[in-house]
Amino acid sequence: MSTTHLTPAQTVERSGFSLDTLRYYERIGLLGEVQRSHGGQRRFSPEDVEWLGVLRCLRDTGMPIAGMLRFAALVRGGDGTVAERLDLLQGHDTRVEEQIAALRGQQARIREKIDHYRTALAGRPVVGSAT
Repeated sequence: MSTTHLTPAQTVERSGFSLDTLRYYERIGLLGEVQRSHGGQRRFSPEDVEWLGVLRCLRDTGMPIAGMLRFAALVRGGDGTVAERLDLLQGHDTRVEEQIAALRGQQARIREKIDHYRTALAGRPVVGSAT
C-alpha cells in the first residue's frame, strides 16, 4: 500500500469519524468513490481525509445530512457552482451565529445560577428560591 494512502483505521483516527460513519458517508455519496487495495480494503487519500475534515466541521456545526449532500454535489459540480456553495455556507454560518447567540444566553443563565450557589455556600443569604 502506498504511503500516500491511509488505511480505514488511520482515517478513523485522523477524521474522528467511526468506521461505520465512513462507510455510511461513502454509501450515501458524501465521500466520493474511495480507492481500494488489491485485497479490497479501502484506501483513503489525503484529499479524502481533507474532505472528511470539511464534513466534520459541517456536521459539528449542525448542518443536516441533506445540506451536506447538497454541498458535496455542488463541490463535485466544479467551478460553476462556487456562487451556490457560497450561498449555502453563508446561510449555514448565519444559523451557526444564531446558535452561538442562543448558547451565550443560556450560558449567562447558568452563570447566574453558579453565582447563586456560590453565595449560598459562602453563608450569605440567598435571594430568590428558584433552584
